Amino acid sequence: MKSILITGGAGFIGSEVVRQFVVNHPDYKIVNLDALTYAGNLENLKPVENAANYNFEKADITDAAAINAVFEKHGITDVIHLAAESHVDRSITDPLAFVHTNVIGTVTLLEAAKKYWKEDYNKHLFYHISTDEVYGTLGAEGFFTEETSYDPHSPYSASKASSDHFVRAYYDTYGIQVVVSNCSNNYGPYHFPEKLIPLSINNIINHKPLPVYGDGKYTRDWLYVIDHASAIDLIFHKGKVGDTYNIGGFNEWQNIDLVKLLCKQMDEKLGREAGDSEKLITFVKDRPGHDKRYAIDATKLNKELGWYPSVTFEEGLSATIDWYLSNTEWLNNVTSGNYAKYYEQQYNH
Repeated sequence: MKSILITGGAGFIGSEVVRQFVVNHPDYKIVNLDALTYAGNLENLKPVENAANYNFEKADITDAAAINAVFEKHGITDVIHLAAESHVDRSITDPLAFVHTNVIGTVTLLEAAKKYWKEDYNKHLFYHISTDEVYGTLGAEGFFTEETSYDPHSPYSASKASSDHFVRAYYDTYGIQVVVSNCSNNYGPYHFPEKLIPLSINNIINHKPLPVYGDGKYTRDWLYVIDHASAIDLIFHKGKVGDTYNIGGFNEWQNIDLVKLLCKQMDEKLGREAGDSEKLITFVKDRPGHDKRYAIDATKLNKELGWYPSVTFEEGLSATIDWYLSNTEWLNNVTSGNYAKYYEQQYNH
């Protein structure tokens, strides 16, 4: 039986991956490992926390002793590595925290895999999830492909690029079976409200300003988190060892156009006058090293493994707004900080 360690499984993307794997693969033992930093929220796992094949371990991926203990205790056969510091603004303020978690943490996991899988690396897989930001920035045309050279511009993207290189180095040097995927911006349910879409939803609800960097003409490709988790499942089972797969939503939007669409949908859903929420848009000082455009070419994933997004951005955004409006208790717990008490309530024994 597979015993899969999913790191960062209480975070936004990680919790969706955990939920899908627990439900779709009841014959797998799923071990969710999370340090429960500010963005880790065990309330995200309520739908599966009592499942027979679900296990939770509170640990930091930089703690070698703790990671080794988890490998030993659960007989880990595979790793899906999502744990990371992931907010660009935070990386500009505290770059060493990103080096510690994203680089040292990844190497700590690789060392554990090297130690416990050394009898036969071919029976195990280390799947590393990364970001399109490692590729740098694009002009008005073109797309990131799996062959695009790395050119990170922020401490966050530099730390992720470094972790990608270490994963591939362990494949080349030690023979650990690896696969890497680089994804575009995710959105959807359970997203911590420091990122653009959930922050804007929460601020519109509370009639607060909607901060938009610079002129708002920064372009991003948006990927529905449920589609991303499905792609991860597919790559884990059918991806070619040693390969890289780009996961994109085929949904390019300038930030200002995205926020205006969100305002329009929110006004409709909240029964407010058309244009009411747009009045909240506030342009703020641009951040340093802000990449102008990201766009993922997911053709390889589509052609080789048959994956394609299940929703348009408009559909996914509408479903996301509906989720937040229907889960105000979750949102209030996050914005108030009460979510941090859930671990003590559930695991105080």
